[in-house]
Amino acid sequence: MRYLITGGAGFIGSHLSEALCARGHSLVVLDDLETGDEANLSDAGLTSGGNFTFVRGSVLDEALVAELVQRCDVVVHLAAAVGVRLIVERTLDSLAANVRGTEVVVHAAERFGKKLLLASTSEIYGKNPEVPLREDSDRVLGSPAVARWSYSEAKAVDESLVNACRRERGLESVIVRFFNTVGPRQSPAHGMVIPRLVHQALANEPLTVYGDGRQTRCYLHVADAVAGLLLLLEEERAVGGTFNLGSSEEITVLELAQRVIDVTGSRSRIVLVPQEEVYGPHSEEPRRRVPDTTRLTNLTGWQPSRNLDDVLRDVASEIRAGRTRRLVTN
Repeated sequence: MRYLITGGAGFIGSHLSEALCARGHSLVVLDDLETGDEANLSDAGLTSGGNFTFVRGSVLDEALVAELVQRCDVVVHLAAAVGVRLIVERTLDSLAANVRGTEVVVHAAERFGKKLLLASTSEIYGKNPEVPLREDSDRVLGSPAVARWSYSEAKAVDESLVNACRRERGLESVIVRFFNTVGPRQSPAHGMVIPRLVHQALANEPLTVYGDGRQTRCYLHVADAVAGLLLLLEEERAVGGTFNLGSSEEITVLELAQRVIDVTGSRSRIVLVPQEEVYGPHSEEPRRRVPDTTRLTNLTGWQPSRNLDDVLRDVASEIRAGRTRRLVTN
C-alpha cells in the first residue's frame, strides 16, 4: 500500500510513519513543520529515498494535496494545530488549518476515490461530565468567546464533513478520536503536560500544575495509539465508523505531577498556577476526560499494553538522552 500522512513529521505522525514503513508500505509525509520536526523522522530512521518521501508543504495548498492524494492508496490526515496554548494564542491560524486544511484533504480523497482516516480529538466532547465518554455522547461546550472551544468546534466540522462525504459521495472513511496521547518525541511546547512536567522534574525545577490540579485525564502511550491506528487501517469493518482511542487509567494532574517526581527521583516541589495566568481570562478546563473504547476493542481486540509509569520512564529516558532538547523552544 502507498500511504499519504499529513502532519507525518509530528509526534503521532512520525511514530505511525515508522510503523508503516517497518511493515513494508510506501509512504509520503506532507508537513509544513509549523509544529512538526524533520528530526522526528530521522529519529524514526526515515530519510527520503526508496519507499519513503518527505514533502514540506501545507494542507492548504490544494494543488499539492491533490497531486499527492492522487498518487496514494490511503490518506491519514493528522495535520492540525494542536495544544491548548497554541489554540488560545493563535486561534485564527488554528481555525484555518483545522477547518480549511481538512476540507482540502477530504475533497481530494473523495475526488480520487481514496480511503481516508481522519484524526479527531477528545475535545469533541467538551466538558461533558458523564464519563466514560462514548462515541455517541453529547457535546457540551462553553461560550464561543472562550478560545479553547474553537478547537472542538473545528474538529466537529471536520467530522461532519467526512461523514457527509461518506453518506452523499461514497467516501471510505474512518474517524479516530485521540485522548491524551503521550510518549517520546512529544514537544513540551503548546501546553503538552507530560513532557513539560518531566523536563521540570529532571531539572529539579518546580512542577507547575495549572488550576487546582484535581482535573483528571487518561494518558495513552503513543505506541499503543499507533497499534490501534494500524488495526483500524487494516480492518474493513471500521470503514464508516468513529472510534475513541485512549487509556482508561484515570489520574488527577496533581497525582500525575507526584508520579513524575517519584519515577524520575526528582527533588522538585509542586506549584499550583491559576489557569487564567496561563491561558488568559475566561479560560475553561474540563474536569474529567475518560474514554469508553469498547467499540474499538470489540471490533479489533485492541487493548493498551503500557501503563502510565511506562510512559513516564520512556519520556524521561528520551529527555535524559537529549533527544527532545531541540523541541523545547518550538
